[in-house]
Amino acid sequence: MTINLLGLGRQELTAYCATLGEKPFRAKQLLHWMHQSGAADFGVMTDISKVLRERLCVEAAIAGPTVVQDTVAGDGTRKWLMDVGTGNAIETVFIPETHRGTLCISSQAGCALECSFCATGRQGFNRNLSVGEIIGQLWWANKCLGAYASINKGDARIISNVVMMGMGEPLANFDNVVGAMQLMLDDDAYGLSRRRVTLSTSGLVPAMDRLRDTCPVALAVSLHAPNDALRNELVPINKKYPIRELLAACVRYIEKAPRDFVTFEYVLLDGVNDSVAQARELVETVKSVSCKINLIPFNPFPDSGYARSKPDAVSRFRDVLVRAELVATTRKTRGDDIAAACGQLAGQVQDKTRRAERRNQRHATDAGIQESDVEVLP
Repeated sequence: MTINLLGLGRQELTAYCATLGEKPFRAKQLLHWMHQSGAADFGVMTDISKVLRERLCVEAAIAGPTVVQDTVAGDGTRKWLMDVGTGNAIETVFIPETHRGTLCISSQAGCALECSFCATGRQGFNRNLSVGEIIGQLWWANKCLGAYASINKGDARIISNVVMMGMGEPLANFDNVVGAMQLMLDDDAYGLSRRRVTLSTSGLVPAMDRLRDTCPVALAVSLHAPNDALRNELVPINKKYPIRELLAACVRYIEKAPRDFVTFEYVLLDGVNDSVAQARELVETVKSVSCKINLIPFNPFPDSGYARSKPDAVSRFRDVLVRAELVATTRKTRGDDIAAACGQLAGQVQDKTRRAERRNQRHATDAGIQESDVEVLP
């Protein structure tokens, strides 16, 4: 069975080269070829001996993701649907802006946390992605966008920022996500700064502490509510790690973070969490944490049960935060015409949690239909 070198970090690649009787500098060469030149063919690696290249062709591979759909929105946002096997497909999104390009990467096929306003959570959960599948999204996007040529010429990066905000909860796939981020940060791979790699979490407190000590990148926290009662409904993991514990973890994280603040993401849902009173409560809730608030108008998806907050409600909410001297921004919705906006990523998930089945049964019960009358697909 061949080994996919795309998913090996520096230490693993060095160890692999040692098994071939090669010195550590070979790992550095391979990192350069794969991640700085986008090579998928050992034959083009001209500074590596012919004997080694021939052996690698037999024993190893550089296998990126298989793209099954490539869609471009009217605003230039680009979304790739990538096959990860056994009927599962993930989504990766590139968001071009005037002075930067941001790639939104998935970490799981589906998500087990079931935040109520998120399309990914509705799909259920199948499995964690491997290091190769995570870093492969960046590898492919660079190839597709012609970014490797720009990097080698010393031009400005086409992909300047990476956000772990796609499908899945990154900290629930801790080891593989950290392995992929370490490749993003490695100067012999992608060479991104810690400030330009952002991980978004729903609040897995112990894993936040591990990340702080292992690979502290920029941190975004999906808050979405000013109190535990509402957050329990919107972000169920709050029942295990309530806001008080979450905020304490944020304060600890900042001690080693590349930025002196944490970003709190707050999706605005019409009539649910967008009142002036809730804005004032939010000010009191986060006052102990050096933070920036990123307000995100809800991006609808079928049968979500929620609506986007009205523009005047968004403005009133933000004004309360600004008057309290909090840094608050409103995220511009990008890619919603191709379901590539925040909270809309769904892909294709063979749900092992049977979440959709249970939801159908609940809806049927609410409608007065017997469970035996509901057809459940295997």
